[in-house]
Order: sequence, then structure tokens, then C-alpha cells
Amino acid sequence: LGTSFGGPLFFEQYTFLGIDPRNLSDNYANYSTQVVNHTLINRMHCIQNPNNYVGYNSSCWGLTASDGNEGYSAHSPTNDRGVITPTAALSSMAFTPDESMEALEHFYYILGDKLWGEYGFYDAFNINEGWVASSFLAIDQGPILLMIENHRSGLLWDLFMSCPEVQTGLTNLGFSF
Repeated sequence: LGTSFGGPLFFEQYTFLGIDPRNLSDNYANYSTQVVNHTLINRMHCIQNPNNYVGYNSSCWGLTASDGNEGYSAHSPTNDRGVITPTAALSSMAFTPDESMEALEHFYYILGDKLWGEYGFYDAFNINEGWVASSFLAIDQGPILLMIENHRSGLLWDLFMSCPEVQTGLTNLGFSF
């Protein structure tokens, strides 16, 4: 669904911070399949690395809207400027836990001294340009926490999906869940 190669990963992540995609479907998609495939397409783009950016690999991936060495942009496979955003891979933990954990370990243990600061991971980096953001964006840090917890326990999904208003809304919109 959506743009070629799925667009930036925040499309899936923000949508499914509270709404549980695991059993969600409608006439257009099985959203569990959608979120996993979108994430794997984004990762595979970084593995294939068609623009030959330094540092891209199976452990160093994640394209989404973030700061960049040329300013803020919605990074994606079709708008790849060499900028990796840790929240893209880490907020995918609930969808691709093994691949996201591999990225977490790479960001922390391999790039950590450059990428880790007082509030966690800096917003983004571009190894090709020797650039690391000096910023921490709450809109990027928050989803990391929520999606790790959704992977761990499903807590946010369970709470949100238990609301009668949410259930009524999803039903009225034609979703099965």
C-alpha cells in the first residue's frame, strides 16, 4: 500500500503505536503483513545500497523523516540521502525484532561513542559525510520506547485496543481485528 518502496518508516510506526496491526485487516490489506514488509523493504534497500553510501549494511539501516546533513527530510528508499535514523530501525522492534535488535547492537556497540548522547541516540547520522545530528527529537525518541514495549509485552496495543471507542471506530471503518 502507499508509495513505491513504502516511503519513510514513520508511516507504519506512528500509525501503529496504539493500533495493534497483528490481527488488523480490511478490504485493502492485512496490516501485520504490511508493517513487516514495509520495514523489510526499507532494510533491504540499505543492504543493497544502490547509492553506495558508506556504512549501510544489514546492521546499519533505517530511513525515515529526520534531521539530515542537508536539513530535515522524509528519508526513504526513494529519497535516500545517505542519512540513517536510529528510530527507523528501533521503532520497528515490534515488527522485525531480530533485525531491529541487530541494528540496536550496531548503533550502540559499534557506533555508540559517536551516536549515543545524554538522552539516548542522536536523531540521525550520515557516515558518508562524517555528520551526526546534535539533536534529540522527542517525536523520534518516544516511538522507540513505545514500540520496544509493544514488542516486549503488547502493553500499549492492548490498552488502546481495549477502548470501546477505538473498537467502534475500527468496526465502523470496516476493519477486522
